[in-house]
Amino acid sequence: MVLRFADLIERFFDLFYPLFRRMMNRQTFVYAACGGFNTAFDIVLFFFSYHFIFHREVVDLGFIAFKPHIAAFLFAFCFSFPAGFILSKFVVWKESTLRGRIQLFRYFLIVLGNISLNYFGLKLLVEVLGLFPTFSKLIITVVAIVFSYLSQKYFSFRVSR
Repeated sequence: MVLRFADLIERFFDLFYPLFRRMMNRQTFVYAACGGFNTAFDIVLFFFSYHFIFHREVVDLGFIAFKPHIAAFLFAFCFSFPAGFILSKFVVWKESTLRGRIQLFRYFLIVLGNISLNYFGLKLLVEVLGLFPTFSKLIITVVAIVFSYLSQKYFSFRVSR
């Protein structure tokens, strides 16, 4: 069933790829499309959970309390992480020869790297260098995309030759 759905997603992307053929190869386009979809999915889940599940209030579990934006981040992550992995494994990097559990572990490491890159990058650019937060986030996002693409291609979903 997952493979059928992945095939449908690929066929859908193939409808739009001719518009981008001169700018990037097909795999890069599919990576960008899947990443864009998963990012939008994550943002929608974040917004929905922040406003309608957690009602912009602290989430107190008794042993730990989360501010509403952190609770919404964790909620969205629980769905966007597996969705991103499934898209990566079955749509973008389907030719990978690594075992699924190794791919998952490595994908998780890359996600942790991106979270760290965002956190420390914002700290550096905003708090140390004094750049505007939105401009800083834009710079970090470009770096994170390049880091993710290369690390997924050559680490998480590499192809043995």
